[in-house]
Amino acid sequence: MTDPKTSRHVEIKDDDDRTAAVAEVTTAAGPEGTVRTSMHAKNEHVRPGDRTALVDEVMDLPEVRASDRVEAAVPLGDAESVERLRERTDDAVLRAAGSTTLLDANVPQDDEHRRAQPPTGDQPADAGDES
Repeated sequence: MTDPKTSRHVEIKDDDDRTAAVAEVTTAAGPEGTVRTSMHAKNEHVRPGDRTALVDEVMDLPEVRASDRVEAAVPLGDAESVERLRERTDDAVLRAAGSTTLLDANVPQDDEHRRAQPPTGDQPADAGDES
């Protein structure tokens, strides 16, 4: 069982082992509750995929997987993070709040199929071919 007061700091590193993107994750009410997260890139020039990797790291945390809802805050205009959050959640509702996009969504109980799929646009050219 996860501790309802657990707070996590998640980082994605670049090729030079510098922090590229970070998230703070807090469990609001323990399992089956709501998890709150704030995500952002350390600067606007991060590699494509770093923000997606950050979302995946957050969504794969045990306390997130055990929760029913997620509330995420990402910088306004961070389409990569928002798109991946929408892929990894159900019934996402987005709204702008100043320079931030807020996402409220349900955490799918069976997220394996979502985790296995690459983000939109990153599928290999032969993804539809079956041998």
